[in-house]
Amino acid sequence: MPKWLNDAVFYEIYPQSFYDTNGDGIGDIPGIIEKLDYIRDLGCNALWINPCFDSPFKDAGYDVRDYKKVAARYGTNEDLVRLFRTAHEKDMHVLLDLVPGHTSEEHEWFKASGKAERNEYSDRYIWTDYWIKGIGGHPYIAGECERNGAYMLNFFKCQPALNYGFLNPTQEWQISYQDPAAVATQDAIMDIMRFWLDRGCDGFRVDMADSLVKDDDEEKSGTCCFWRRVRKMLDASYPEAALVAEWSNPWLALKSAGFHMDFYLDHGGNGYNTLLRDYEVSTPDNSYFKKDGDGDITRFLRDYLPRYEVGKGHGYVSLITGNHDTPRAAYTLDETELKLAYATLFTLPGVPFLYYGDEIGMRYLADLPTKEGGYTRTGSRTPMQWDDSKNCGFSAAEEDQLYLPVDEGGPSVKAMAERGDSLYRTLQAVLALRRREKDLQADGDFAVLLGEKDAPFVYRRGELLLAVNPKGEQQAADLAALLEKGDACPWQMLFSIGEVSLREGRLTMSAQSFAVLKS
Repeated sequence: MPKWLNDAVFYEIYPQSFYDTNGDGIGDIPGIIEKLDYIRDLGCNALWINPCFDSPFKDAGYDVRDYKKVAARYGTNEDLVRLFRTAHEKDMHVLLDLVPGHTSEEHEWFKASGKAERNEYSDRYIWTDYWIKGIGGHPYIAGECERNGAYMLNFFKCQPALNYGFLNPTQEWQISYQDPAAVATQDAIMDIMRFWLDRGCDGFRVDMADSLVKDDDEEKSGTCCFWRRVRKMLDASYPEAALVAEWSNPWLALKSAGFHMDFYLDHGGNGYNTLLRDYEVSTPDNSYFKKDGDGDITRFLRDYLPRYEVGKGHGYVSLITGNHDTPRAAYTLDETELKLAYATLFTLPGVPFLYYGDEIGMRYLADLPTKEGGYTRTGSRTPMQWDDSKNCGFSAAEEDQLYLPVDEGGPSVKAMAERGDSLYRTLQAVLALRRREKDLQADGDFAVLLGEKDAPFVYRRGELLLAVNPKGEQQAADLAALLEKGDACPWQMLFSIGEVSLREGRLTMSAQSFAVLKS
């Protein structure tokens, strides 16, 4: 396990929207380098950068045309290596986004695979043996190449599926996941990983990590077999390199596949969803952190605790504020609600991820037209709001040249930094506390002391006691009854939001409050 993960707090950057240094209206790698001190001072010491490789950008870079070349809009390979180097000088780490399941239809592998004559790439993608045939519920497309066959898609028409084989082939044109051609696909992806690791990359976030071997079983036996091979390679040659899975199944991602981290994704109705975005499956919105909602922490804990338990000794469950695929939390939560949500998320165990702009409560712009395949996700991908200058400080370009419009009138880093009680300052304080107190870091012990509806949520992290009351009325807890040390134990208040008091073993919390106490 990479040692640096215990203290890691990640900052996710959508590169085209973060900071533009050359005035073309699109964020770039030099812009990320220029803002490293900002990210570090906020309290994040690691980055996850969404795809920055050469692409036709029909799916915002998740349609890769060349895995070993930085897209010109972002800079050069040398710029990316300079980012790695500069980040390391500041004791920061950088993960790139690996898309192993498919490429762009413009990738040289696919161009060769679509030729009529057999070649070394003919089996790099999944092709049927006749141009109108498909089977098994997978999407196929034909008529795009000279080859007499149809090819499988993963998502958009522009994203042909790479061939990791089938767990149990049923057609003559299907191959086993153990077939040499499927292993060749694995080798090609591992070669890409080594290419960037050798240049200073610290690991990868893996897109759709569970989706490689087709018609896999419930245990994802074929797919996990590949990822165990990757983990073996990393342990042998890059022991400090880290992998985080877009999987949201730690039973498989951590315990079977060998990932170091697994995202707790915003899947409708799961525990994470009930904290921040319950409006997606419930009317009215009963998200736990809604002041006036009917939220219930038990809905989160029922789903979260088994994930946490299975991860112990294998890897980390990674909580997120949001990401490039989800509506921003500020879509339905106000600033105080966000403070309480972030204070809780960043003091639970595991390795947390902060989406750029969430630290200032950037808004989700629901009515934006789609951009580069974003569709409803586009409203969470708008330019970072730095200050009150032109284009909110994102770019010197003219307004009509911007990658996406800025949110005029929305929050900015400058305005938030000037307010001592702002969301930005609150998060900064929470992350500073997490850095100082080892019990709050990824490996720190964790136990729920009180997790009931209509009561504060109280939990232990080592010698620390934490409590949150997100509701609009006062709540209290009898610590003497919850703790073996009872009311004789002296407690020091390390951090609080709202009014919190502890007298004679009784913890009283005002409406919308949070506290960290140390024994």
